[in-house]
Amino acid sequence: MDTHKQVVDRLRATFRSGVTVPEEFRRAQLTKLMAMMKENEELFLKALHKDLAKPKFEAVLSEIDITTNELHYALSHLSTWMKPEYVGKNLATKLDDCFVRREPLGVVLIIGAWNYPLQLLIMPLVAAIAAGNCAVIKPSEISSATDSLVAELIPKYLSQDCYTVVSGGAEETQSLLKNRFDHILYTGSQNVARVILQAAAVHLTPVTLELGGKSPCLIFGGVDMAAAVRRLLWAKFFNAGQSCVAPDYVLCSPATRDAMIPALREALQDFYTQEPQSSPDFSRIVSQRHWSRLTELLQKSNGKVVIGGESDQQDKYFAPTVVVDVGEDDVLMQGEIFGPILPIIAVESLEEAIEFVNRQEKPLALYAFSDESSVVQTVLEKTSSGGFCSNDGILHMCLPSLPFGGVGSSGFGSYHGRWGFETFSHRRACMLRGWFLERLNGLRYPPYGEERLSWLRWSATPKSCSIL
Repeated sequence: MDTHKQVVDRLRATFRSGVTVPEEFRRAQLTKLMAMMKENEELFLKALHKDLAKPKFEAVLSEIDITTNELHYALSHLSTWMKPEYVGKNLATKLDDCFVRREPLGVVLIIGAWNYPLQLLIMPLVAAIAAGNCAVIKPSEISSATDSLVAELIPKYLSQDCYTVVSGGAEETQSLLKNRFDHILYTGSQNVARVILQAAAVHLTPVTLELGGKSPCLIFGGVDMAAAVRRLLWAKFFNAGQSCVAPDYVLCSPATRDAMIPALREALQDFYTQEPQSSPDFSRIVSQRHWSRLTELLQKSNGKVVIGGESDQQDKYFAPTVVVDVGEDDVLMQGEIFGPILPIIAVESLEEAIEFVNRQEKPLALYAFSDESSVVQTVLEKTSSGGFCSNDGILHMCLPSLPFGGVGSSGFGSYHGRWGFETFSHRRACMLRGWFLERLNGLRYPPYGEERLSWLRWSATPKSCSIL
C-alpha cells in the first residue's frame, strides 16, 4: 500500500501532466460522480441509516438531493465559470488584453464530517473537480458505514490517478497533514481546526474552515406562533440536532416563551408522536461518546427541562428536549450543543437579545423570526454571522447561488456553487501586451523627469480613463 506521501506525489504528477485542466475532463468526471450518486442511492441510504439512523426523507434531502443539485448546478455553469473575466483599463493599457483567468490550484485535501458524511465530502469534491484539481478525500471514521462505501465507490467511478480516498482516524489525518497540499477544506470542530491550521502553516497552505458554532434564533414582535414553532423545530431536530447550522438556542421575551411551550409540545407530538423513540422519523446520536456528552450537558445544566429529557444509551437515543430558565453562564451555553437540546433564554427586549448575541462568538448561522420586517432588518444589520435566514432555518444553505461559510470562530472561506469553484481556483491576473504605443511606454524609461512623470500620472488616473 502506498504511503500518504506517495499518494500525494502520484496525484501531483497527474496534475502536472495537465489532464485535469480541460473542460471536457472536468465535465466527464462530474458526470461520473452524478452517476455514482444516482446508481448507488439505496446503498447510501442504508449506510446513512446504519451510521445515524437517518430517516430516508432526511437522508434524501440533506445528503442525496442537495449533492446532485450541486452537480447539476456545476455542470450547467462550468463553461461560464471557466471563461476569462475581462477587466476595466486605463489609457496606458487601452490596447492590451487584461483579464482574470481561473486556474486550478493543484492537489487539494477535503476532510469531511460525520454528521452529513456524504454531503460534506461530495459537495466540496464537486467544487474541486469543477476547478480542475486533483483531490485527496478523507471521510470521517465516526460515520464508518458511509466512510467504507465512499472508499469503495469513488475509485470505481472517478479517475484513480486524480482522486483518492484515505480512510482512518486521527493518526491517518495527522499523517496526511504532513504533506504539502495546495488547499485544505475542513469541516468539523474548532479544536481539530487549530491542529489543521498549524500543519498547514508549515507549507503555507491556504485553508477553508467550516466550523459551526452556537447559532441563535431570535423571536420578537408579532409572529405566527404555530408556523414559527414548526419551522424552528424542524430545523433544530432535523438529524437529531446534529447540524452545524441548527438553531442552537432561542432568545425571546418571557411572554413569547410561555406561549411557545405548549405550541412546541403539540408540534413535537405531531412530528414524532408521543413516543419519539419509536418514531421512524427521528435520527440517533452518532456514537456512545457523543450520547454521553449530551447526557452530561443536560445533567449539569441549571435550566428546567419542560419537554423531553429522556434518553437510551444502548439505542443512542436522545429525546427532543426543550430547556427554559437557562442563564448565559449555563453549561448549555458554553459550546455548540450539536444535539436535540433546545435552550430558551428569556430577555426583555430585542435590543437585549442583540447585545446577548454580540457578546458571543460569531455563529455560522443566525435566525430571526418575526412578522415585522423592521425586526428582521434590525437583527440583520446589528449582528454578524456566516449566514442569515428569517422565518425559517437551514434553508439558506440549500441554495447553490449563496455562499456557505462562517465568520470568526465559525470558520472562514466558503463554498457551494460558484463560491466553491472560486475557493479551489487561483485568480491569475493576466495582461497580454503588444508593441503599440511605444512612445507612451517610453515615458517610463530613464532618464526620468518631471514632465514624463506628469504624463504617466495622467495616463494612469481613472479620470483620464473616463474620457476615452
